[in-house]
Amino acid sequence: EVQLVESGGGLVQPGGSLRLSCAASGFTFSIHAMSWVRQAPGKGLELVSSISSGSGSISYADSVKGRFTISRDNAKNTLYLQMNSLKPEDTAMYYCTLRGATPRSQGTQVTVSS
Repeated sequence: EVQLVESGGGLVQPGGSLRLSCAASGFTFSIHAMSWVRQAPGKGLELVSSISSGSGSISYADSVKGRFTISRDNAKNTLYLQMNSLKPEDTAMYYCTLRGATPRSQGTQVTVSS
C-alpha cells in the first residue's frame, strides 16, 4: 500500500522559508516520478513541482519558479520541497504524490502571514 507522509509545514512570515519532507513507503520510491501539489482555501489543486525518478528532469509552476526547489533522496525514500521567499499566496495544504496521481495523504499546512 502506497503511504506518503508529509511534514515540515507551519506558520511563517512573508519572505521566510520552509522545507517540506515526504516520507514514502509501500512502493519502490526510486523508480517513480514524484510531485508536490497544493490546494489553497476555496481553490482547486495546483501542481507545484515534479521530479523524475533519477532527478534528471524537474519542472515548476510559474508561480514558484526561482523560489522553490524540489529534490529527492532515493536512499531514504524521501521527497523534499525547499520553499524560499514565501508569499501569502503560497498559503495552502501541500501534498506529495506520485506524478499524475490524486493526493490521498493528509498533507502539511503552510501558512504565510505576518
